[in-house]
Amino acid sequence: MKDTGNRKIEKNVDALYVHIPFCEKKCEYCDFCTFINMSREYEKYTEALVKELKMYPEYEYDTVYFGGGTPSLLPIELLSYIMENIKYKKEGEITLELNPNDMSPEKLIKLRKLGINRLSIGIQSFQDHVLKFLGRLHSGEDAIRVFRDARNAGFENISIDLMFGIPNQSLEDLKKDLETIIQLSPENVSIYSLIWEEGTVFWSKLQKGILSEMDQDLEAEMYEEIIDFLKKNGYGHYEISNFSKKGMGGVHNLKYWRNKEFIGAGLSAATYCKGKRYSNVRSFSKYYRCIEENIFPVDDKSIEIVDKEEEKKLKNMLGLRLTEEGTEYFEAEEVKKLLDNGLLERFDGGKRMRLTEKGILLANDVFVEFI
Repeated sequence: MKDTGNRKIEKNVDALYVHIPFCEKKCEYCDFCTFINMSREYEKYTEALVKELKMYPEYEYDTVYFGGGTPSLLPIELLSYIMENIKYKKEGEITLELNPNDMSPEKLIKLRKLGINRLSIGIQSFQDHVLKFLGRLHSGEDAIRVFRDARNAGFENISIDLMFGIPNQSLEDLKKDLETIIQLSPENVSIYSLIWEEGTVFWSKLQKGILSEMDQDLEAEMYEEIIDFLKKNGYGHYEISNFSKKGMGGVHNLKYWRNKEFIGAGLSAATYCKGKRYSNVRSFSKYYRCIEENIFPVDDKSIEIVDKEEEKKLKNMLGLRLTEEGTEYFEAEEVKKLLDNGLLERFDGGKRMRLTEKGILLANDVFVEFI
């Protein structure tokens, strides 16, 4: 698929994800497309990334999300170059992921001046022994310091990541994390249970018996504790894994859950556009070769045609992740079963349906019914 060279403004896509695949250290539980000790590639990768962006029509993006990897590792000059080649709305949401260990007050100020107006900070925990187990490079104090530095730099929309279900983590550890979160008062909290991804170091240690999974009852108790605590402290549970102050949920991710189209640029980045879902190649050599030949760097094996039936299925499944908004009600045997079991409920005069509190706790079982 070659670039025509003519960029015309189109309006049907307004979300952009930019993948920066560089990390200072590879976390042992992570299976994302990331690479360490690759500073020599920063400039070349940025040049290729901008060329890829220019292959697409000139969309005016409502949201731009820099993910990774660790996007904040890129020098300000390179981030600025990428931003200069993206057309986005003045009032748009521009998010950058960062880790507490690679950020200074000065760089935060520069990021804000670039136009970045939302941060997603990979804190995971404020307990040092938990962070050490995860292989994170920052301490709890580092996380608190960076959050406060970000506030001082003018960031009024900050999301933080919190992990639970970690083998050496206690319920008391989690409660301390939640207390700290309330003291900091971020606009959004994204929660993740530890997932044992095949191919990771953690997975290998699990197979060898070096590590063991947390008791499922304790993990469920942690999830309930998070939900109850954050709700009591003014956070809306708007998506299975996300909580926010009123009106401050991540707009970019909401587009995913509402099954809106989006562009993904960079290694391994996923795109959903014009009835197709696909991902980019995962190696630098393949990526650079495609860009040099003016060909979209798509992994052909990943291309999926989304017909009307599949689009509806995706919209319904993703919509059920939205715990308040839900999705349109539709007649199906799976739906009837879940309603009868008290995992789904109808609302808005019966026009829509969403997970019940019981359904939220058993969300994986719900989604299995739709697969």
